[in-house]
Amino acid sequence: MALTERVSEILSWYGSDNPGTRANLARMMNHGRLAGTGKLVILPVDQGFEHGPARSFAPNPAGYDPRYHAQLAVDAGCNAYAAPLGFLEAVADQYAGAIPLILKLNNSDSLSKGHAACSAITGSVEDALRLGCTAIGYTIYPGSSARNEMYADFRALTLEAKRKGLATVLWAYPRGEGISKDGETAADVVAYAAQISAQLGAHIIKVKPPKNHIEQPEAKKVFEKYGIKTETLADRVKHVVESAFGGRRIVIFSGGEAKGTAEVIEEVKQIAAGGGFGSIMGRNAFQRSHDDAVKLLHDVMDAFRTA
Repeated sequence: MALTERVSEILSWYGSDNPGTRANLARMMNHGRLAGTGKLVILPVDQGFEHGPARSFAPNPAGYDPRYHAQLAVDAGCNAYAAPLGFLEAVADQYAGAIPLILKLNNSDSLSKGHAACSAITGSVEDALRLGCTAIGYTIYPGSSARNEMYADFRALTLEAKRKGLATVLWAYPRGEGISKDGETAADVVAYAAQISAQLGAHIIKVKPPKNHIEQPEAKKVFEKYGIKTETLADRVKHVVESAFGGRRIVIFSGGEAKGTAEVIEEVKQIAAGGGFGSIMGRNAFQRSHDDAVKLLHDVMDAFRTA
């Protein structure tokens, strides 16, 4: 489809990128039920690696099969489907050209405890090209004592990806020795993670919905002095998006832990009202039956379309 005014505007924010990278950003924005709106709903399925098979797929056993998730993303009209190397290798031949693919290049598991948060590199830019992906994905943990290693690895991977015409999606999940559990989703910390992600050169930034909590005493003084609103989720999302270069970077929000349909939709409406560019929704979708998941994803897309 032809580029809409909104998609063209968003692409103009990435003027330093080559035509291949910008074309792949356009492919994601021009795919699915939200095509042309500049909004994105992406299905990510890395939970089998991150949390284990039973925790991820026992609620809906069809999900043990990688083909289930790719077909769900197609049937729901998602903008893209993101997964680790093994899941994409299992489906890439059947879904080549059917939906934009994002290869998640690093992952962690829940078996090892007591060390700094840091994911292992489990795929390569070459893998992404071989599988026909439009983008690579990567996770950083701002606040971890291993953050510098992750930042350096991401910069090396994203430099290669940009040279070869791929887009980059950065999962930014603050955690580590210097941040409390509540602080991981604090409004100031999530906004800081979005700023760090933009500074590292990410095209699309994924963060968790921020809570009404300020973690850093220094930030609390500034929030109070300048009247930065945090009372509603829409207020907090607005600040997070603003923190990503004044809204000139695509910021999408995770669906988080499994929750009821009404709660999911209300959260999405608040994200949309705050100017969020979309959602990347995994467990809340694929742990439901196929038809229920498609209905939920359609409702999520409609909330962004009408915002």
